[in-house]
Amino acid sequence: MNKVILMGRLTRDPEVRYSQGAQPLAIARYTLAVDRRQARTNGGDDQNADFINCVAFGRAGEFAEKYLHKGTKIAITGRIQTGSYTNKDGQKVYTTEVVVEDQEFAESKNAAGGNGEGSYNGGSYTRGGYAGSAPAAGGAGDGFMNIPDGIDEELPFN
Repeated sequence: MNKVILMGRLTRDPEVRYSQGAQPLAIARYTLAVDRRQARTNGGDDQNADFINCVAFGRAGEFAEKYLHKGTKIAITGRIQTGSYTNKDGQKVYTTEVVVEDQEFAESKNAAGGNGEGSYNGGSYTRGGYAGSAPAAGGAGDGFMNIPDGIDEELPFN
């Protein structure tokens, strides 16, 4: 089984490109700084970070382009993919990256400094408990939908 779960912060804004062809495919690349705790010899914790290259395709790539920015704390699931190529100097270069399957914000909008809340899980964007293709329109900017007047009877809570 090849399954990866990571939580960290983006080191820079995602780099997004689109494939050629009749149906262009978004390809977003970003690097996550993931904390690694190591016990120090004097009994305290010493934090280091691993920098993990990630790639998101299709709708996940579009989500990254629109909502993810440098410093955003996210949690992702995906799979490790390895590869290799020969560079212009004729040396073989080996690559390792995580192919993102699901990604979601790992801190609140206020804690993130206004980056927004929500998640992308392989098919739809979720915000404030409601699913859709984009953040709720007409909201007060607090992550909740505006409820029209006159439908109080239909709500399961009052």
